[in-house]
Amino acid sequence: MSFLKELWAYMRTRRKYWLIPILVVMVILGGLIVLAHGSAVAPFIYTLF
Repeated sequence: MSFLKELWAYMRTRRKYWLIPILVVMVILGGLIVLAHGSAVAPFIYTLF
């Protein structure tokens, strides 16, 4: 959790707000990978790509 606080402090002080959409996309793709690992949703996720 401290990593997220430090990352937010870095983005706030250095005005790197353009990193937020990149991080959000990475979290979404990571969540899709976790969902596709062994669930019934996997065939539907594979059709997106």
